[in-house]
Formats: sequence, C-alpha cells, structure tokens
Amino acid sequence: MNRKDTLDGLRKSPSVDVCVLGGGINGLSVFRELALQGVNVLLVEKADYCSGASAALSRMVHGGLRYLENGEFSLVKESLVERDRLLRNAPHYVAPLPTTVPIFDTFSGLANGIVRFLGLTRRPSRRGAIAIKAGLGIYDFLTRKRALMPRHEFRGRKTTLEKWPALNPAIRNSATYFDAWVSHPERIGMELLRDGLSAGQNAKALNYASVEQAGPGGFLLRDSVSGETLSIQPRLVINATGGWIDIANGSLLPQGARPAPLMGGTKGSHLIVDNPALRDMLDGHMIYYENEDGRICILFPYLGKVLVGSTDIRVDDPGTVRCEADERDYILQSLAFVLPGVTIRPEEVVFQFAGVRPLPASKDSFTGRIPRDHFCTVLEGRDGGPAVLCMIGGKWTTFRSFGELAADMALERLGLSRRVDTADRPFGGGRAFPKDHGNWISGLSAVTGLACDRVATLFERYGTEAEDVAGFVTAGPDHPLPHAGYSAREVLYLLRTEAVEHLDDLLLRRTTLAISGELSLAMGEAVLDLMVTEKAWTPPRRAEERTRFLTLMRERHGVAEETLSARNEQRSELCETPARSG
Repeated sequence: MNRKDTLDGLRKSPSVDVCVLGGGINGLSVFRELALQGVNVLLVEKADYCSGASAALSRMVHGGLRYLENGEFSLVKESLVERDRLLRNAPHYVAPLPTTVPIFDTFSGLANGIVRFLGLTRRPSRRGAIAIKAGLGIYDFLTRKRALMPRHEFRGRKTTLEKWPALNPAIRNSATYFDAWVSHPERIGMELLRDGLSAGQNAKALNYASVEQAGPGGFLLRDSVSGETLSIQPRLVINATGGWIDIANGSLLPQGARPAPLMGGTKGSHLIVDNPALRDMLDGHMIYYENEDGRICILFPYLGKVLVGSTDIRVDDPGTVRCEADERDYILQSLAFVLPGVTIRPEEVVFQFAGVRPLPASKDSFTGRIPRDHFCTVLEGRDGGPAVLCMIGGKWTTFRSFGELAADMALERLGLSRRVDTADRPFGGGRAFPKDHGNWISGLSAVTGLACDRVATLFERYGTEAEDVAGFVTAGPDHPLPHAGYSAREVLYLLRTEAVEHLDDLLLRRTTLAISGELSLAMGEAVLDLMVTEKAWTPPRRAEERTRFLTLMRERHGVAEETLSARNEQRSELCETPARSG
C-alpha cells in the first residue's frame, strides 16, 4: 500500500485493463476478484476505503427474512449461501447471532403479504405468527443442506416473557432463528484489499484520489494527498461507487452518453447506546421487531454496547447524510414500543451513524418494496472511450458474489478466463483460523513474550493476523495509549501498513474506538501525535487534522468535543477502580 510506489508505477505505465471506481465493500470485492485472476487492475477511492455506506451497515450478515414477502427468493437464497461462506471464511469477524422476533398477532399479515408478494399493494403491515412461521420455514429449508446453525424455535407468551420480561406485555409469541453479525466490517474491507494486492504488481489501489474524463479514451487521476495529477488509460471502467454511481457517471461519460438515473438510494440511521441493563437483558440475542408503523427495526449487543436502528428514507445527495434529530427520536420511540420499561437517557447515545443503501432507481412509494438485489449494466463508451460497467444495488452480505458477477462480466469483455475461485477462500485473519483459540493464544504469547490477555485482545481485533501485529509490537520500545487498550506500536503498525491518511481513518475504520463509544479526547490526541511524527506534519497541519476529526465526530456522529473530553475522566476512573478496590 505504498502510495509513492503506486503513483510511480502508474506514471511509468498508465495503461490498465480495468479501473475500479469506489473503494466500498463491492468495489473492493471486484478488485480482489480481478487481481487474483492476474488482471492489471487499479482501484481508486475518492475518500477512505469503506468510508461511505460500507461503514454504515446494520452490522448484520443475513439472508433477508423480510425480502421473502417481496418475492425475492433468489436474493434470500444467495444471501444465505454467502452468509454461511462468511462464517467459514471470516470467522474472526463474523459470528452466529440468535435473532428473536416478538409477535403480537396470529393471523395478521397473511392477506396483505399475499398481495404484496403479487405486487398489488405497497403499504407495510404487521406480520402475524403464521406469516412469520412460514418465512422461517423457508429460511430453514434454504439452509437445510449446510445446517451450520440451529433451526428456528417458537415460544408462547409465558415462556417469552420469562426470558425477556421487559418486552411489551401485549406480545403473543416469539420466534428465534439464527443469522449472523459482523464486528469489524471496515477491517474486512481492508483484508479484501490486501488479498487483492497480494496478487502482485498487476494490482494497485489508491484512496483519497479521483478519476475524471480527459479527452477521448483518456482519464485524469487526481491524488488528493499530494495534489499530483497523471493520465491513465483503462480498457474498461467499473463504477462501484454505490449511491454515487450517477454522479460518477457524470465525470466518466460525455453528456450525450449519460443514462437516466440508475440509483435511488435510501438512508439508514443507527444509534449506539451505552446501557448495560439493556445490553444484559438481551442475553446475546438480536431483537428483530416491527415498529408500530410496520417498519422493521433491530437492536442487539455490539462491542459492549447496544446497536439500535434503523430508518429508511429517500435521499438525493449521498454525500450529506447524517442521523437527524427526528430519526434519533424515531429509533428511540421504536425501542420504547418493544421494551416499554426501558428509558434511554440522551447521554447514553454514545455514537450515531447513517449511510445510503445503494438501491436501484424506483418510483415505489414504499421504500421497503424497492428491490434489494444486485445486477450490472454496461454503458458503452463513446469517441474511443472505454465502456463503463455499473454495479447496481447489492447488500453487504453478498459482496463476494456481486464482485464475482462483475468480475466475470469484465473478464468476458477482456477475453480472459477465471483461474481462482474465491467462494471458499479465507482471507485476512480468517486464514488458518484455530479451533482451539486458547491454545493458539498461549502459543503466540510464549513466542512473543506478550501477556496472554494482550494476545487475546489482538486475536479478537485481527484474528490470526494478530501474529504479524504482535511481531511488530515486540520489535521495538512500546507504551500504552490512554484509556483504550491500544499501544503506540499497535497503532504505528496500522499507520504503516493500512494506507492511513487522516485521523478518522484510524479512529473510525481501522479500529472500533469511535463506534464503540470508547474513544476519549486523550486517546485521540495521542494517536494524532503518532501521526504527526510518522508523517512529519507541521503544527498547522496538526491543528487542521484535529479540527477535521472533531467536526466529523460532531456533525456526522453526534459526539461533541466536550463529550470526548469528559470521557478522559471517566476512563481514568475506570482504570483506577481495581487499584482502589485492592
């Protein structure tokens, strides 16, 4: 990921087979697919990798139970296959998640579900026990041959309230089935990138760069970090920019060649809540519930907190989305409906995020009816320019199969054939993943001299790639950073190996410090000081970076500088508690 080497290589050899625009999860997936086939491929991302919708997912890895009533059976089947592949290929970040559906009616939703399946109505409605039982039966049937997780289970009202007494007492039944969740989705993106780059010199990638048309058949690459520009000549362009596809097409194609809008994304907002009582009462389960308006909402334990969401609102400009006050109120109101005895104080919302679902253009009045499936469309080039293959739609769970689809279409146009299949290819810290975690951790502890609990933390963060991190950590003098369980050399490892250009790259995406609500101002300052030293930034540059990050946290994530500062004292008190009690 050496930026200078990448730019030097493009300067010497500007011709590439494929230029992939967009470093979200789908762009990274198709980049990896092509790189592993030996294709000369360049990935360009205008911001940081996985910094848009790929950082704002619900953290679910799922088949899409509710898509069944839209008739999207093939999508659900494909999603369940890909979910199970992720459980095998990325076990360090993807794990089973028992999911419980509170049910308030028996027959409700049957007639409406049928006419919605036939496309005769758009309105949402409450789903009753029979409709949910039918959907879960299909879920079990589609996974019967793999059977990685238990079949669904129904409970009566009494048994349900014995297990979750805080649930709305109007409940009649509950159903529990298994899907999965992902702890570090942005790090999965980085691992896909590294797997692609491991193919050799044929694969190159740049974040904080952009591409625009520069005459017939030619494009100009702008590096936002150095300010440098250079020419590139791709044979094919893949537009994997998600909600930005129509905007990107405007810079890739001459005006007469631009199609009608292809995308019609909706915004989904989520909250991270620090309420230990709520977290504990969930007992490790996701509650997958309907709000009073029929909209599906979720809450589940996430990194010691509780993730609650979400909304589904049409947006025109994907670059300006954030969780608005009315969305926050809606999400908390939905929580109060399903758990009426739970009160969330404003200060318990420690983080919020929003992203745009990359859905195909649709005039449907009900956003829940917009198809969640994915497909590719090719816009033929004009005046000697390359064709543009647009990746439309897609959900996070199916990133591998969507990338495979786009890559196979690209290979066909290039006259090349596939030589590596990624279906059963573990990546990153999922490679050589041990069945006996404890034995692996104690073995690495013995080799490196790091304490077992420190190695266990690294294993949780990086899977088997913890071995590389531990080797770097022990190769030089190290010291702990304030409040967060990170050391200076661990952060330095990320700085040197993962294309970090801004403070938010580290604190929002290479780590889970911000989203988990564990980030304090002191920790942020300590990481910034490491970046200043590593990148030889001047004091004005440091001040600029600090302002950039704090503005982002305040405006996009609802976390003020005063809140981060208050965590300094809170974290210090937590660290001192064992000593006081001793």
